[in-house]
Amino acid sequence: MKPIFALSLALLVSTALYAQDIELPAPHKIGGLPLMEALAKRSTARAFDPRELSLQQLSDLTWAGLGINRADGKRTAPSAHNSQEIELYVLLNRGAYVYDAAKHIFHLQVAEDLRGLGGSGLMPVVVLYVADTAKSKASPEEKKRIGTVDSGFVAENIYLYCASEGLSTGYRLGGFDAAALGSKLKLRPEQLIVGAQAVGYPATQG
Repeated sequence: MKPIFALSLALLVSTALYAQDIELPAPHKIGGLPLMEALAKRSTARAFDPRELSLQQLSDLTWAGLGINRADGKRTAPSAHNSQEIELYVLLNRGAYVYDAAKHIFHLQVAEDLRGLGGSGLMPVVVLYVADTAKSKASPEEKKRIGTVDSGFVAENIYLYCASEGLSTGYRLGGFDAAALGSKLKLRPEQLIVGAQAVGYPATQG
């Protein structure tokens, strides 16, 4: 009984350590491809290699997408009226996280692999674009449209980062289970999933 107990305890401890917030390393803010070269390499992919991204890559990717790049708290991507209503939820094999740009950290939302709800096929990382329409100053009928447009600015930043880093990515407006994801992530009714973007290494040629 003792070996079984010890194994169970070890599994419990390792799970507890694994299922927690992720402190990201500082993002690299210099280097990478020149802008015109990154634009020349920018493309959309739907197939990926199964390798996981490193913490440094996740740090650089989320900072490039929606990080704080000025002392006044403004971001690498614009938003209507500076409402900053877009939130990045990052789906990994270890769980689902929300990106806290101010602290540059991933806060654990649920210790469950939800990547399958974010699209089809193998996707090492799925970035969900959630528009918190409660932050928007637009009229009710315009809020989702503006959130979708604002998510596009962030997505293009991630496209260019991936082109520079030699990664593949693909943004989509549909093909994900918004209802199931909203329930799992405990989103409020005002938080709308407006897009999803898969990221990974290029698929190897068989």
